[in-house]
Formats: sequence, C-alpha cells, structure tokens
Amino acid sequence: MLRIEYEEIEKRILAPYAFRAAQSRGRVYPEEQHPYRTDFQRDRDRIIHSTAFRRLEYKTQVFVNHEGDHYRTRLTHTIEVAQISRTIARALRLNEDLSEAIALAHDLGHTPFGHSGEEILNELMSDSGGFEHNLQSLRVVDLLEQKYPGFSGLNLSYEIREGIMKHETDYDAPTPEDFHPEESPFLECQIVNIADEIAYNCHDIDDGLTSGLLIDEQLEGLEIWGSIIGDIKKSYPELPKGMIHRQAVRLLINKLVTSLVVNSLENIRVLGIKDLDDVRSCRKRILAFSEEIEKQNKELKAFLFNKMYRHHRMVRMGDKAKRIIKQLFETYLNDPDQLPPSAFRCAETTGIKRLITDYIAGMTDRFALQEYKKLFDPYERV
Repeated sequence: MLRIEYEEIEKRILAPYAFRAAQSRGRVYPEEQHPYRTDFQRDRDRIIHSTAFRRLEYKTQVFVNHEGDHYRTRLTHTIEVAQISRTIARALRLNEDLSEAIALAHDLGHTPFGHSGEEILNELMSDSGGFEHNLQSLRVVDLLEQKYPGFSGLNLSYEIREGIMKHETDYDAPTPEDFHPEESPFLECQIVNIADEIAYNCHDIDDGLTSGLLIDEQLEGLEIWGSIIGDIKKSYPELPKGMIHRQAVRLLINKLVTSLVVNSLENIRVLGIKDLDDVRSCRKRILAFSEEIEKQNKELKAFLFNKMYRHHRMVRMGDKAKRIIKQLFETYLNDPDQLPPSAFRCAETTGIKRLITDYIAGMTDRFALQEYKKLFDPYERV
C-alpha cells in the first residue's frame, strides 16, 4: 500500500478529532516523504533503531538490573506503554502510529538508576539549567543521536517532539515556548500520559509482589485490587498464588483501560469535541477515568509510594545510585581528560557540565557501575 493510500484510509476511518499524518507541521530539516510509510510510521521506526532506544534494556525502571532478570526495565516498560497506547487509540479511533511513536520515545532521555539518577543530575546541574528527562529525551532525538549525514538527531516530526515535551507526570517541567504551551496536547499525546501511568502502576505491583516488597494482605485492602482478587478467588478457588497475581495484573490493566475509553468517549460528547481545533483549545481533561476509578487509582498510587517506593530497600538503592552518579560527575568535571573522545562530539555548542550530563544520562546501569569500578577500584582495569 502506498503512503498516499494509507493517508486516505486515515481520513475515512479516524475520528474527526484524531491527528492525521497528513496534518503534520513537518520536520526541522525537510525530507522527501517515504513512498510506503507515513511520517509517523517513519518516526516510529527511527526511534526503534536508535542507540538510545536499545540502551533502555539496561536502564532501571524500579529495580536495578542486577537485582533480577524478571523485573521490568526501562525498555520493557516502554514497550508496555506503547502496547496500551495502541489499544486505547484504536478504541477511540485515534492515530495509533502517532501514539505508539510518542510512547516509544517518551523515556529516551532517562538516566541510569531511574528517577534517583534524574534527581541527582538535576541537583548537580542546578546552576546550569538543571536536568529533566523530557528535555533530555528531546535533546537525544534532536541532537545526540548521530545516524544521518545531513543532520544531527533523528529529525522527527513536530508532533512526536511535541508529544515528548507535553508528556505530563509528577516529574516533568513546563513546556517550552517552541511547542505552543497555550495549546492543549492532542489526544494521541494525552493517551501516552495515561498509558504510562497505567503501565507503571500495574507492573510495579507485579514486580513488588515478586520481590517481596509488597505483600498480599496489604494490597487486598485497596478497593480496586481487593475486588479483582475477590472475583478471581471466587471463580478459581484452587488457583496458585503466582497465577492469581498474574491474572489480577491483567484484569487491573483491562479495568483501567476500559474505564478510560468509556469515560473519555462520554467526555468527548459532553464537551462537544468535534475536531482537532476543539481538542487544542479545550482546557478540561478530555481523556480521563470515571470518578470512581480515578478515586481508586489515586488510592493505589498513594499506596505504592508509601509501601514500595519508600521501602527501605528502594531508599538504599536510590541513595547508592545517587552516590555513584555524583562521584562520576565530579570526577569528570575535575578532570575532563578522563572522558572518552566520543563524549566531546557536541563540545563546540555545549558547556562542559552539560556535556558530562549528556554522557552520564546516556549510560546504562551496568555501564555506570563498570565506569565507577574503573575509576575507583584500584584492581579494576581501566
């Protein structure tokens, strides 16, 4: 199928308020369009083939890589967000390719060791512009990836880059002026925000139970989890505990996604959303859970924060990660000659502290640990 034929299909089957590939504001560096792929499909493929995407395999989601082989990594989390995003987009007749591409790119700028790495880099860069992973993701796709002879970065479509910058969580910075902060995010971008939350809440429960940080009795006191567990035990009274957990996570994802789709369609009707301009100008949340599910979801998030993210083992891991990154940063800053030549490719336009930050943020967990040993273990070969 030719690209122009696919764009005609988008016109026919997508909802009037969906974002069509033919509506894109384009790329920073103009390129001839591909004969078979839309711009968003092409962007998705560029992201998947990027170095930064492959590195996500060895970057922490919650548990550091060497803690175990079955815990989520930043890569598996990203894949889960992309999968949930496509499901929601299809159900709402929105652009699956656009949501998937944003989902695949949304964590490219994350540091090693999860949010602990981001927090310490932000602290170390407090006098030089700080550090925020959305801005770093944009920096990765606009500058740091070096794959094409005609430009730095991946030269992604404006909408993918906007989706990266308007990814909203508790850790994100305000949107820069370049991305029209006065415009509300298009619905495909809003999907990724919520799919990200659904993914990490559900897989953090799964990993928390596997690790022993969470216990059944605590979780079953939560309204949303307890009702699901009760239904499973009623239907399958002899089911092993591990299978109960896996079924409960699956059903929790389904419950959250279903509530989101049903309630969002009602919001679209009530708010009178007829086209993309209506989405851009709407200041109310269009995509949202029902009030009941939103309340239960907030209870779940508060529980995970108190019982898992503040668990003493997690606090220890986070503190250790901060010490490692801080010592790497300070060593490179005191003697930049300890950095490899490849780290200096953007030296002409980047100060030394930002250059060091780019280098550290691009590390995987295991590379950061290896680098730490090379610098501070006298018996380790450099």
